[in-house]
Amino acid sequence: MINNFPQTLTVSRRHFLGGTLVLGMASIISGAESISVSVGTQGEFVTKRDRKIKLGLIGCGGRGGWLGDLFKQHGGYEIVATADYFPERAERIGDKHGVAKERQFSGLDSYRRLLDSGVEAVTVVNVPHFHPDHGYAAVEAGCHVYAAKPVAVDVPGALKVQAAAKLATQKKLCYLVDYQMGTDPVNVEVVRRIHEGGLGKLGHIDSVGFANPWGEPTINTPEDRLRRWCPITSLSGDVINELSVHSINAVLWIVGRRPVSANGCSRICRANPVADFREIYMATYEFDDGLLWTHRCQSLRNELDWALKADVYGDRATALISYRGKSYLRGGPKHYGGGEVVSLYDQGAIRNIATFYDNIINGRVENPTARQAGDDTLTAVLGREACIRRTCLTMQEVIKENKKLEFDKTGLKV
Repeated sequence: MINNFPQTLTVSRRHFLGGTLVLGMASIISGAESISVSVGTQGEFVTKRDRKIKLGLIGCGGRGGWLGDLFKQHGGYEIVATADYFPERAERIGDKHGVAKERQFSGLDSYRRLLDSGVEAVTVVNVPHFHPDHGYAAVEAGCHVYAAKPVAVDVPGALKVQAAAKLATQKKLCYLVDYQMGTDPVNVEVVRRIHEGGLGKLGHIDSVGFANPWGEPTINTPEDRLRRWCPITSLSGDVINELSVHSINAVLWIVGRRPVSANGCSRICRANPVADFREIYMATYEFDDGLLWTHRCQSLRNELDWALKADVYGDRATALISYRGKSYLRGGPKHYGGGEVVSLYDQGAIRNIATFYDNIINGRVENPTARQAGDDTLTAVLGREACIRRTCLTMQEVIKENKKLEFDKTGLKV
């Protein structure tokens, strides 16, 4: 977890509408069918809510429980059910929010029992391997979905999330993915100026995802895999997907489409590896117009500063957008000195929770973030496969291959 905490908040959001990237601000409007929102200096909600949305929490671990607190603080939600594989998690978070014992569910199929309990909306904030099934089932059950990233770990999962987003739109349901970089007002302004031609013709992009070291997980029981899932590629998608998808999402926000091919290399650096994660990925992507993009990610115990960012180079100017630190557009006709991206881990979630409520209340069901999140995962998978195989692969080849990352559920409770 990134330990930055909020000082200011501006509600904003990017939108990918109809397959074309459109930049916008998510306005919160006062009225009979809407809400008014302001945020205090420490990021607390100061709101007027006309009705409560019945919310179920699928995934009650660290971030899932923390998000539950933010939903409660928002004022527009009532937490009425919890679900987690581990009963102690569902019980702890359920008790904290006054959820009846009979609505605290555990086991692999706990999400199904939660969906049958009468909730209107759900969070999907658990092991990424399960996100596509949980999200799709929620939409089938008539629930709005607030999903953590990454939304999937493989091609079938990414395509299922996009299908869920399409189905949600057809059923007048909201499906929002909790990315944070595109909610920051400084990043929003930088990207707006890029889209207005502020860099000139884009030449290349350099992005990074530098993570805290994962290390080998201690696995003594089948359930330990669900407690320590990050280093298990079938559960997380590896570091290029689990963390780096933030940077990948930012690049696709800027470019407005996914790449057509990738090549690269990856490396396992630790001695005697047991888990299958790779500490280093270096992928070079190419877009249909020849634009080049290099993405580097690592998870090593080497004191490198944690970072999620993208440097964008045009023929007239340069820009940087980041998860924390400075963002700007330097030079050219749209020069912008930018500013600091502050407390994005929590501020981004606060903004997204407000947007989710606003979308539900006002019937905004285009669900651009979910459709885009599928492309983000497809891009991460393309890079992962190209780097592991040390060859050039096209997006078309990877999608046609439709490789599924299998996970053995033997020994786990239903």
